[in-house]
Amino acid sequence: MKNVSHEAWATILGVVYLGLMGNLLVLVAALPLVVLLMTTDPALSWPLLALAAPLAAPALTAAFTAFREFGRGDAQVVRVFLRGWRATWRKAMLVGVIGSAAVVVLLVDVRAVAAMAAAVVVVPVLALLTLITVATAVVALVAIAEAPRARMRDIVKAALYLSVRRWHLTALSFAVLGVQFGLFTTMPAIAIGLTCAPALYVVWANSRYTLRPVLDVSDVSDVSDVSEVRA
Repeated sequence: MKNVSHEAWATILGVVYLGLMGNLLVLVAALPLVVLLMTTDPALSWPLLALAAPLAAPALTAAFTAFREFGRGDAQVVRVFLRGWRATWRKAMLVGVIGSAAVVVLLVDVRAVAAMAAAVVVVPVLALLTLITVATAVVALVAIAEAPRARMRDIVKAALYLSVRRWHLTALSFAVLGVQFGLFTTMPAIAIGLTCAPALYVVWANSRYTLRPVLDVSDVSDVSDVSEVRA
């Protein structure tokens, strides 16, 4: 322990602070959704959850902004989080609204056709479309955090195309989110207080790598048109 430098200790403490403060800020910014998840049965309260989900989207883009700036040496987590929230909340909430509405429509369709003879064909297609919708929304939120001034059309096109094209990275993000959700259902205090920020960090880093073909990491003011991506 004596051989650990002051800079190393500063980095370790900074990472711990980023995680704990990130958990708190995300909790506060997404409080309506968290409260509903903890106090209601999602199977019964899904209309309220669908309404609250878009309100939580800016919390994610703000957290992603804090992760990016921390990597650049800015350890002022609260200030960066608030700045990221102000810069991204409109686009993030729009992605949340569209994504939530699409997921609700798809899941209602699944329930409607579940008893039909064609369900064996239709349900898997609808389930796949639901996964693609969620994946597109997650990658789009990361793209908004990385390039808040980019056009929504370019963000959505890039997120849709790359989340499908780089499906293995999308699967990794789903695995991390699935573990986090499972932990939330069994041990919500640990999921909210300890593992939320690390899980979001993995999703952010993974999605940022997914966006590399269209994201100019040297100047995060734009997302290139997806048509420019080469195989």
